Amino acid sequence: MKNKTVAAWLAFLGGPLGLHRFYLHGAGDMLGWLLPIPTALGVYGIQRVQQWGQDDHFSWMLIPLLGFTIAGCALRGILYALMTPQQWNARYNPSAAPDARPGHTHWITIGAIVASLMIGTAVLMASIAFSFQRYFEYQIEEARKISQ
Repeated sequence: MKNKTVAAWLAFLGGPLGLHRFYLHGAGDMLGWLLPIPTALGVYGIQRVQQWGQDDHFSWMLIPLLGFTIAGCALRGILYALMTPQQWNARYNPSAAPDARPGHTHWITIGAIVASLMIGTAVLMASIAFSFQRYFEYQIEEARKISQ
């Protein structure tokens, strides 16, 4: 029996590592194995910023991968938490009754929605702001080079 609350929290806390996918679909889930790739590339981008500074063009292309992966997993956690018990049990607990307990929403499930909304939105906006700022600063630098 797959629990909706556990899946929502796993998507929020361990989503970038694919933990929610492994919980719901097993260790053979290909998307679960692919999720750590953009996460690792984003972490590598952060390391490049720490090592080379913010002028590293490659880092401002890699960092949003981490942010978008975290935001996407937070969204997935919200979608899991908002599923009705009938939808949840039909999809993830097909042998159970449509109104079985693992598909019910509790206060802990609502906590997963709130946390995913707050952190997911903040990470998404920060990723977009960082990317656009670096891109526009790069464009200004290139325009200065042309004008000189």
